Amino acid sequence: MESEEMSVADARRQFADVLNDAAVRGRITYITNRGRRIAAVVPVPIAETADQDHDGR
Repeated sequence: MESEEMSVADARRQFADVLNDAAVRGRITYITNRGRRIAAVVPVPIAETADQDHDGR
């Protein structure tokens, strides 16, 4: 699975592309602040699996 990192500022500028990459290409985009990962935009199936795993604990 593809992934990339981008700064908060770049993610803001490219938000539509980041969403499209997650939805269509299955890409995970890690959002960084000062070089540290703070969030991720992930495809829905990955998020749903994480929710199920969390709920099952």
